[in-house]
Amino acid sequence: MASPVVDFLLTRKSAPITELKEPAPSDEEIRTMLTIASRVPDHGRLAPWRFILYRGQAREAIGEKLADLAEKREGPLPEARRQQELTRFSRAPLVIGVVSVPRENPKIPQWEMFLSGAAAAMNLVHAANALGYGTNWITNWYSDTEEGRRILGLAPEERVVGFVHIGTFEGEAFERPRPEVELLYRDYSGPWES
Repeated sequence: MASPVVDFLLTRKSAPITELKEPAPSDEEIRTMLTIASRVPDHGRLAPWRFILYRGQAREAIGEKLADLAEKREGPLPEARRQQELTRFSRAPLVIGVVSVPRENPKIPQWEMFLSGAAAAMNLVHAANALGYGTNWITNWYSDTEEGRRILGLAPEERVVGFVHIGTFEGEAFERPRPEVELLYRDYSGPWES
């Protein structure tokens, strides 16, 4: 059962966002990553997701707006908290937003479309890692607010699947405890209808 793909998947880890540095992926690598991210189950071929690239100066502008929004919601922020908001999107050289785009379809439920977006986000993580980059997939508080989503370029009906932070990572990612797989599954044995 030796396979480099299996070995790769068995060792996947998230890198700390603050340790994701330049260089970021090239435009060609980004196109490859997004092509791979798009190869997911997609019932009805609806492409119920899209990608937003946050890079360059746009990351700092977003930080300013998120800091202002946080102050509007919470009142004056302590300097450390304000700095946290200012750097939300500038800690890594590239952030790719994976956005759920609802489509009208009488046969395919919205939750299934959202799950297709989650599969795209996971494929994006795997693609970036396979190209040698570190990644970290988060959402955070601004994903759940209408104004936060607007700042980040989403339409009112769209929702955040995740923000994948990507950059060069030279450290060793922390190996967090993983669940015991044996506790997560069982063979189906009923109930049976009589």
